[in-house]
Amino acid sequence: MLVTLLGSGTSSGVPLIGCDCDVCRSADYRDKRLRTSVHLEVEGKSIVIDTGPDFRQQVLREGIKRLDAVVFTHEHKDHTAGLDDVRAYNFRQRRDMPLYGRGRVLEQIKREFSYAFEENKYPGVPSVRLHEVDNEPFEVEGVRFIPIDVLHHRLPVFGFRVHDFTYLTDLNYISEEELEKVYGTRVLILDALQRQPHISHFTLEQAVALVERIRPEITYFTHISHKLGLHREVEKELPPYIRLGFDGLKIQL
Repeated sequence: MLVTLLGSGTSSGVPLIGCDCDVCRSADYRDKRLRTSVHLEVEGKSIVIDTGPDFRQQVLREGIKRLDAVVFTHEHKDHTAGLDDVRAYNFRQRRDMPLYGRGRVLEQIKREFSYAFEENKYPGVPSVRLHEVDNEPFEVEGVRFIPIDVLHHRLPVFGFRVHDFTYLTDLNYISEEELEKVYGTRVLILDALQRQPHISHFTLEQAVALVERIRPEITYFTHISHKLGLHREVEKELPPYIRLGFDGLKIQL
């Protein structure tokens, strides 16, 4: 299984318009964070979790020539806005793109990309098939996904576990019951927005505390704001089993 972090940032990430902080001026490629997304190559399948506004740029950068399905964590624009660009895969693969998500998420996609669901569709619009999922294990093109129900302030968001890998973005609360699904994970990617308290994301301190409970072999933080600081400086503060994620990071399981 190969995991590629397509994006490790947030809409308040870098470069931030009008900002002249050290992170926004940094020449370190690890400080150039596109919106959060991840690509899985597993069991011969190519699957993306979330299609943010930078989706096209991310898949071109990584040379992802085939995409079998898209799975959505939640409906916020920084996780869905790039969906239109699956049309290139429709053309290349000559098939609909399967989309998996909560009913509420799929309904919002139908509203925001209504032209893709019209009875008489305009030629060339995205062609997709919707698969509603709930908080029970489900299969994506034969690959088993275990959803993990968390809260992004008051908004329910799904994290996902696939084999020994768990992906948890956009959250600041996880129940004990849902945490049980995460234990035993070898590799964890986890939300860590900034140092200051936030209404809907884990701070760096809160994320580290959760990692200490879960104790995976290695954790990478994602959804990183420019407010967190420079990659090279923040990593000095972290134990060796916790690293900052960066765009293009590849993890072999």
